[in-house]
Amino acid sequence: MTPQEPIVLHPIGVVRSSITEPADDCWGQLVSTVELDSEQFSPECTRGLDQYSHVEIIFFLDRIPIDKIETGSRHPRDRQDWPKMGIFAHRAKNRPNRIGITTCQLESVDGLTIRVRELDAVDGTPVLDVKPYFQGFAPRGEIREPAWSIELMSCYFRKI
Repeated sequence: MTPQEPIVLHPIGVVRSSITEPADDCWGQLVSTVELDSEQFSPECTRGLDQYSHVEIIFFLDRIPIDKIETGSRHPRDRQDWPKMGIFAHRAKNRPNRIGITTCQLESVDGLTIRVRELDAVDGTPVLDVKPYFQGFAPRGEIREPAWSIELMSCYFRKI
């Protein structure tokens, strides 16, 4: 593979949340806001967004140190009872490009402030994009996933 030019992304906003440090299993019913950058956008940018029930928030996991990035495989959450999986076979936060994406329930839109439920990003996290969730982009056909991931997710969105 030939070297590529860097991809430069600029945050469009920031997450505001009561969760201030990276954590697991505390996102259930959490209401956060995405504050869009008023120097880049006017309230026109969210016109019509309130017509959707869900949005996808794409964010940069800026609290993950470079030296903690995974490029190989490991046991999810370091649980030896779960199989060793490559970084691209689970959704660990220490991903090579430190990009997170979560589909959230949309609570409200007020100009440049978007309130969402169950966004697993901590306070101050840079937001890269906001997209309305279209059912037409949902997976088609049967969804398959390993048992360990179902077990992991059974607590991920527990109420805090």
